[in-house]
Amino acid sequence: MRISATRVASLWVTVALLAVLPLSASAAEQEYDPITSSDCATCHEGAATGGSLVATLRHSVHEGLECLDCHKDKATTPHRPSGGFRAGSGGCRSCHEEEARQYQAHGRVIVGGTNTDIPDCADCHGSHGILPSTDKRSPVNPTHLPETCGKCHENLNITKKYEILIDHPVKIYEASVHGQATKGGIYVAATCTDCHSSDNTAHRILAPGFRDSAINHFNIPKTCGKCHKGIEQDYLEGIHGQMAENGETDAPVCTDCHGEHGILPPDDPRSPVSPARVAEMTCGRCHDSEVLNEKYGLPADRLISFVDSYHGLKSKAGDTRVANCASCHGAHRILPSSDPTSTINPKNLRKTCGQCHPGISAAIASTPIHGVGGEGLHTKASEIVARVYQIAIVIIIGLMVIHWLIDLGRHIKNVLDRRPQIRRMRPGEVWQHMFLAVSFVVLVLSGFALRYDQSIIAKLFFGWKGGFAFRGLVHRVAAGVFSATVIWHVAFLLTDRGRQFLKDMLPQRIDFVFFWQQIVHNLGRGERPQCAQRFSYVEKAEYWALVWGTVVMICTGVMLWFDNWLSAFLPKGVLDVALTIHFWEAWLATLAILVWHLYSVVFSPEVYPMNPSWLTGTMPEEMYRAEHPGHLEEARAESEDYIQRESDRIHGDHDGPEGDRD
Repeated sequence: MRISATRVASLWVTVALLAVLPLSASAAEQEYDPITSSDCATCHEGAATGGSLVATLRHSVHEGLECLDCHKDKATTPHRPSGGFRAGSGGCRSCHEEEARQYQAHGRVIVGGTNTDIPDCADCHGSHGILPSTDKRSPVNPTHLPETCGKCHENLNITKKYEILIDHPVKIYEASVHGQATKGGIYVAATCTDCHSSDNTAHRILAPGFRDSAINHFNIPKTCGKCHKGIEQDYLEGIHGQMAENGETDAPVCTDCHGEHGILPPDDPRSPVSPARVAEMTCGRCHDSEVLNEKYGLPADRLISFVDSYHGLKSKAGDTRVANCASCHGAHRILPSSDPTSTINPKNLRKTCGQCHPGISAAIASTPIHGVGGEGLHTKASEIVARVYQIAIVIIIGLMVIHWLIDLGRHIKNVLDRRPQIRRMRPGEVWQHMFLAVSFVVLVLSGFALRYDQSIIAKLFFGWKGGFAFRGLVHRVAAGVFSATVIWHVAFLLTDRGRQFLKDMLPQRIDFVFFWQQIVHNLGRGERPQCAQRFSYVEKAEYWALVWGTVVMICTGVMLWFDNWLSAFLPKGVLDVALTIHFWEAWLATLAILVWHLYSVVFSPEVYPMNPSWLTGTMPEEMYRAEHPGHLEEARAESEDYIQRESDRIHGDHDGPEGDRD
């Protein structure tokens, strides 16, 4: 590009002035020479990326404007220092005075100064290459608005600073029905300014706290109605719209049901107004609220009675064709049954129900769908049949249980009566096991009742007034009994028999060999291995797992019991970890007992209905032979020795006959 002689001369003048400026200017006085817009190109001709600024301006809506029309603070050489002047807002305001007035600091009232975080005109419209919003290349074109607004509203530094708590609104919007339509080139689909701008302008964007904000709670129906006019009218005629018009903040508006940015179509299963979710996720939020039901005098249990009905069960099963709340009450024009035009008015029920059940009779159509506590949902005959079945179930199943208990009792007695018996545990050891088992079961029930307080077990044992406090007392008493039993067992390990017990419980190489041989045999290969020890690998694994679990549960339990005292010395994270360990170790121990221990002592075919040694300390010799064939003779000798000692103790006769084994 050729530069004119005038511009060359101006350039040399500017350079000369800048060169002598430090020498001639004093701190108290500075000379500024006025310039015109034609002088700007001398320095800024090639500053624009991808082309000159002049060329960029030729393709913008501001073609024909002079540089100083916008950059009013740059009218001298050198440029005068500007006090807070911003080209976007300050320069644009001279022509776009009404838009500047509407803008109002982008929804935030700024007191005492300018907030540089709030975008100015150039941040949204661009600087020199400003294009009309109808141009697809414009950053304020509907297809680009989410990206433009997202520069701030997806910036966590800004959203956190100003406590804008909406999480990733632009990202969520882009996945919504509106965002998808905008991406597809449908310009009439709602975008950011359609919902957030007030008075049908793109600049008057106010926070929801302002009464005339487009997203104020009471203005949302009007805002959505700009596109959904017929739906807005239906809503305003309905009970929810009437309440909103009266200023009731509890009244749901469009966003309460459909969502705000991530609005999905009703046929999307993720939508809160989809047939499968509308009852529990949308309508139930208000109509299942005790506070709102009491405040407005509405009947309770509407959601429960619907979910338990035929329609509710089919809906939960995923049937999208079955009637839901909107099918009967309407989606937007929702009216009470007393209104003659309501879809659930008695006179209109045949028509409403007839949408799914053509030709339905008036009697069937008037059958209640809801009822307080389930009352009124069935006819008298149906209630009588239900009561007959309830009584029959109690009697028939009760007799079955009694029969089973009698049969089980007979089998247990047969096991106890088998002779000869091998002594497995002595009385003190039986009592140790008994206290350990009972306290463990109580700990499990009372502990899980805290975590799963809505479970049937929790409600059965502690679901009464004062039950929560009693649960804590029971848990701590059981923990005390469990810990005392552990101390008792440690004292037992210090005796001669206890030391021998501990020695017999130590893992040995033969245990691993026996384990592998047992697995191979169970899979159909090889002979059944013969256990030649007092305790098999199954019992050793149980015992050492119990030792580990006991140490972990007692240590973490004590920390949680005295958490208020310990919190003064330990970081909170330590107690959080202790709570996590205590909870999951409880699950591990409970499942280990149910899966591993109960099988070996109850459900294994060789011991069913149970190994009776936990009650009597003895077990049938044939049962012992099946479990420990290689240790049978040692067990017999130990049993006979115990019988002799007990006989001598009772009769005071150390020289009498040995007597029979148990």
